[in-house]
Amino acid sequence: MFEDIKTLSDLAPDELKGKTVIVRVDLNCPIKDGEIEDDRRIIAHAETVKELIKRNAKIVLLSHQGRPADDKRSAEDFVCLEEHAKRLSEILEKDNIKTNVAYIEDIFGSYAREKIKNLKNKEVILLENVRFYAEENTNRPRDAQANTYLVKKLYTFANYFINDAFSVSHRSQPSVVGFTYVLPSLGGIVLIKELEALKAVRENPKRPLTFILAGAKLDDTFKMLQNKLSVIDYVLTGGIIANIFLMAKGYDLGDESTNYIKGKGGDKFIAAAHSLLEKFNDKILLPEDVAVLENGERKEISVSELPTRYQILDIGAKTIENYKEIIAKSGTIFAHATMGKIEDEKFKKGTNEIIKAVGNSSAFTVIGGGHTIAAAGKLDVERKIGHVCTGGGAAVSYIAGEKLVGVESLQGAWKIQKK
Repeated sequence: MFEDIKTLSDLAPDELKGKTVIVRVDLNCPIKDGEIEDDRRIIAHAETVKELIKRNAKIVLLSHQGRPADDKRSAEDFVCLEEHAKRLSEILEKDNIKTNVAYIEDIFGSYAREKIKNLKNKEVILLENVRFYAEENTNRPRDAQANTYLVKKLYTFANYFINDAFSVSHRSQPSVVGFTYVLPSLGGIVLIKELEALKAVRENPKRPLTFILAGAKLDDTFKMLQNKLSVIDYVLTGGIIANIFLMAKGYDLGDESTNYIKGKGGDKFIAAAHSLLEKFNDKILLPEDVAVLENGERKEISVSELPTRYQILDIGAKTIENYKEIIAKSGTIFAHATMGKIEDEKFKKGTNEIIKAVGNSSAFTVIGGGHTIAAAGKLDVERKIGHVCTGGGAAVSYIAGEKLVGVESLQGAWKIQKK
């Protein structure tokens, strides 16, 4: 259990004074036209950075932004971290902390190592996007990740490692688990907050327990459904998840949507969706109507009118009302809920209406996923949410009862003596 993990509060106030601490954070933000569109993750991790500055540590931040991919959104998000360092500096300055976060255009090369070696107390550097390094994008056992260049080149310059990035803690990647094999390691402020909030959803939720699932992380979502649907009361589906279930139920969506799903690898989940519908048909709610782009305008059609030659880009008004009724009577809600193509104003309706309903609910509410969180912020309902989770995929995995390797690897890791 995460209660076994050592945290900053377990250390003496001066234990980190003059010590170099490598911190895995998640500053991954939605990017639009080259600008950071939403900085909530940066604000969250600033709390851990502030605590380390207070403790007179030397701070080395590791983070990712986006992922290598071919689709437009991923390509736009897969950028360097220079703007993130500037934004973190601005956030710290608002709290009267005059520490400049220096962006280092290197990950583990001689330039980065020299900067780490020359750090002074309370100084903060942010190394380059770790996903620019190919080995970071692999999932392998902890001992193998400890043997990567990233870990081998950096760990000898550090005294401690902190995992503050709950959002990637379901990934056995070098920057998440590798350092825990060779350095005394702690759980950060964000990581522990996330685990405590999600425990309320996972272990003894107020009923009915409702999940709203529409994200594109299909592996995580279907694993969670297969493991957890027996104890969930309702699943409200949208986006590619809903379309896969519709196909599993026998609907022909039309070539545009079918090809899109195949392009995302979604067709391999149709059999799993069919099996889930056979066992839990009464729990899984599918759209009754959908929205498409026809002649430049949003058009809503009943699913009985499928197939359509236009791509399905949102849920329709009838579905929104059905989902709102379930949300209103729920006791606990977990929402990963971008219901449509939110980049297009015409297809934000489903997402916006569902998130507003979650915000106005009397249930204990948790939302996850960067674009879901950004939408909640724009709608000014974030303050009404019980907990805003920094990681959608990790949250889904944790709630499903799966072990998070990034959390597991911290257990006992503070006892490690540096080699």
